[in-house]
Amino acid sequence: MERTVWPSRLNGQIKAPPSKSMTQRAIAAAMLAEGESLILNPSYCDDSLAAMSIAVGLGAKVEPGTDEMKITGCRELKEKKLNCGESGLAIRMFSPIAALFPEEIIMTGSGSLKKRPMSIIADALDQLDVKCITTDGFLPITITGPLKGGKCEIDGSLSSQVLTGLLMALPVAENDSEIKVINLKSKPYIDMTMGILKDFGIIVSNKNYEIFTIKGKQNYIARKYEVEGDWSGGAFLLVAGAINGNIRVTGLKPGSFQSDARILQALDNAGTRLSIHDNYIEVFRSDLKAFNFDATESPDLFPPLVALASYCKGVSRIKGASRLMHKESNRALSLIEEFGKMNISIVLDEDYLHIAGGTAAGARVNSHDDHRIAMAAAIAALASKGDVAIKDSHCVAKSYPGFFDDLKKIGAKISE
Repeated sequence: MERTVWPSRLNGQIKAPPSKSMTQRAIAAAMLAEGESLILNPSYCDDSLAAMSIAVGLGAKVEPGTDEMKITGCRELKEKKLNCGESGLAIRMFSPIAALFPEEIIMTGSGSLKKRPMSIIADALDQLDVKCITTDGFLPITITGPLKGGKCEIDGSLSSQVLTGLLMALPVAENDSEIKVINLKSKPYIDMTMGILKDFGIIVSNKNYEIFTIKGKQNYIARKYEVEGDWSGGAFLLVAGAINGNIRVTGLKPGSFQSDARILQALDNAGTRLSIHDNYIEVFRSDLKAFNFDATESPDLFPPLVALASYCKGVSRIKGASRLMHKESNRALSLIEEFGKMNISIVLDEDYLHIAGGTAAGARVNSHDDHRIAMAAAIAALASKGDVAIKDSHCVAKSYPGFFDDLKKIGAKISE
């Protein structure tokens, strides 16, 4: 679907979407627990729907409701082929969980996930005596357990999601485990994982995010769990306000473990007028200045930060571009190409993106089937010199199905 976003002044209040990352982790924890868990404020984006489907395939009973999701935990394999959709977290988190089963399980996916390397999963599970065979390093993956625990060493420089999967699965394995992690990135996501584990009764210890020690034979405890608002999606709303609005965003928790909460620091660096409260954040259209920001630990912030930098006076520098290669698209190149169409110059220099600010021009851009590229283009269009047409804009459903509707609620003019 192609949508056109017109220059629009925003005003009003909007609630940030629920966190898909926390929803997926909560689904996995509830599936591993005995008894009934209630997940409040769940995300029903495409990635969360994939996690729900996998949980059902692994034995759980999942009952979705409008504002809550009821999950009855059970480990009794019902489906030997599990489809992760396009969710990188689902394939990396649920593969170790699938390895708990003695049966052969095939993990598949669709779209861009088929192009993302999977050897890091196989490398970790092989060390733990789980048979794991990829298809020339890609999907599908065939896994034959059971995972019994043990020791392994993984590279955390590209993603923390395999570590999340191991931390979720190993506590219920028969034996104790130790994971050595080299050069871990995105530490806040691991804090998020360990926070959810603690909430569901699981204890994991770590030393400097380098050695993780996990006791085996632990039991997940079913519970009521409320999902936070999503800082990844909320970041786009906050940037929209800074570019051309006077808006109040609710549902974002200050002090969250979510790494993308660091958007507040980036906005401050750019001179954005902000008012931060316990229950809401107000953001005002501002005279923006070029900023420097290290997004190595929060690479999903690159797209909204590029949109922000497009309206800053001077050249902004964002570090961490090496983390963008294996996303839904090669995100650095996609940003360079599509923002170039909007007359915004972006230069890739080793691990940095240099963005020359000004005012975006109207254009027809391609989302590259990447939800964050589509959202970044839409936000940049709000103060552009002309309308911006976004090809394949439906891909926002991967993480934020209501994105365009929410923008309309606060004054954005959008046609389909």
